[in-house]
Amino acid sequence: MSKTILLTGGTGLIGKPLSRFLLQQGHRLHHLSRNPEPHGNPRIKVFKWDVYNKQIDETCIDGVDIIIHLAGEGIAEKRWTANRKKKIIESRTESIRLIYNLLKQKQNHQVKTVISASAIGFYGDRDDELLNEDSSAGNDFLAHSCIDWENAVDEGSDLGLRIVKFRTGVVLAAEGGALPEMDKPVKAGFGAGLGDGKQWVSWIHHSDALRLYGFAVENENLEGVYNMVAPNPVTNNHLMLSIASALNKKIRIPNVPAFALKLLMGEMSVIVLGSAKVSSKKIESAGFQFNFNTVEAALKDIYSEE
Repeated sequence: MSKTILLTGGTGLIGKPLSRFLLQQGHRLHHLSRNPEPHGNPRIKVFKWDVYNKQIDETCIDGVDIIIHLAGEGIAEKRWTANRKKKIIESRTESIRLIYNLLKQKQNHQVKTVISASAIGFYGDRDDELLNEDSSAGNDFLAHSCIDWENAVDEGSDLGLRIVKFRTGVVLAAEGGALPEMDKPVKAGFGAGLGDGKQWVSWIHHSDALRLYGFAVENENLEGVYNMVAPNPVTNNHLMLSIASALNKKIRIPNVPAFALKLLMGEMSVIVLGSAKVSSKKIESAGFQFNFNTVEAALKDIYSEE
């Protein structure tokens, strides 16, 4: 059944293809954006907001059934200064609160559902422990940012909304995100594992990520938190060797030492050195079937698209 969906973060790595996907599924789409210019498709209505100045076009929710919240400053784009950390968190928490305040003001709205991104950074660095949605949170910056993010989204429960939160793993896509950064040195003949290479990487093919958002849109019984990861996490060494194999390349140099990554990246090194072996059982039990269960199949498909 066709829905009208308000999407934040509609021009990002997930937001842009998700917009195309939702339109293909027959839904109507609104974008919230700092730039109110058209977003490349006349079927997308674009509304202006400014999170830091608490400004939002109140007509953005007119006729809207579902809100999908993806907006947030990039985690790995800049070094984690105190100011940058504040922006990373507030771009996620204050943005959804701005929308919730609008819903409180316009009580004749028809919004029933909020579907929000989160991240498996929630769990922190957990070595070989198999993590599910009931596992405890970590204690580093990424974990605290995810906790704050999810708590802000959960405030919608007080408005009677159905809340779905997806703790997203490493999204594998040719267009951006982690994969182009990982395969660049492999293509140049300098590919290597990171640290000891034993840290777990919980990943998902970009098309399965889109399908999961569609699954949450269509299944009104889906509620709560779910891991957005494929069924078979791999170690960093396994992932790098799989990338090299998919590109018909070899890994010929030793792993990059952890201390070098910590010197280069500082606190941000947890992004590549942290280990999160995350289970997909809960979303599979809800009826979702992944198209890409192994990283080898996912990479073969992605590189065949290039």
